[in-house]
Amino acid sequence: MTAARSSAISNTTIGQKLALAIGVVYTLVGILGFVVTGFDNFAGVTGETLLGFEVNPLHNIVHLLIGVAGLALWRTREGAKTYGLLLAVGYGLAFVYGLFAAGNDDINFLSINGADNGLHLLSALAGVAVYLLADDRNRSGSRTR
Repeated sequence: MTAARSSAISNTTIGQKLALAIGVVYTLVGILGFVVTGFDNFAGVTGETLLGFEVNPLHNIVHLLIGVAGLALWRTREGAKTYGLLLAVGYGLAFVYGLFAAGNDDINFLSINGADNGLHLLSALAGVAVYLLADDRNRSGSRTR
């Protein structure tokens, strides 16, 4: 890692680093999801799971979009705040949708199961954390007097 890159990363808030980590994880989950599902049954209930979380190709695309958004927005405080807000609202809505969709094949176009729904709630809470910590002037790794 170059000194400039190391300095740039160490000069970020905890919220920004969290946004980056979430972006990386969701990007990888989106890619690995396609290994499980391929492109068949695009918006249907598949019964196929990745680490216990049910996925379909549409669900994988959503994960990719969320991951890439995190990779694009983490670099600035405002970008990280925007990403945190998107996660909180988007996954909050996905959680509510999942309360009705999990187990109801007629409306479950994202192939959501109970494990997904729990993760969506945690992701919404992580979005709140990103939003609140993105402006934290006490950068991670630095001490204040």
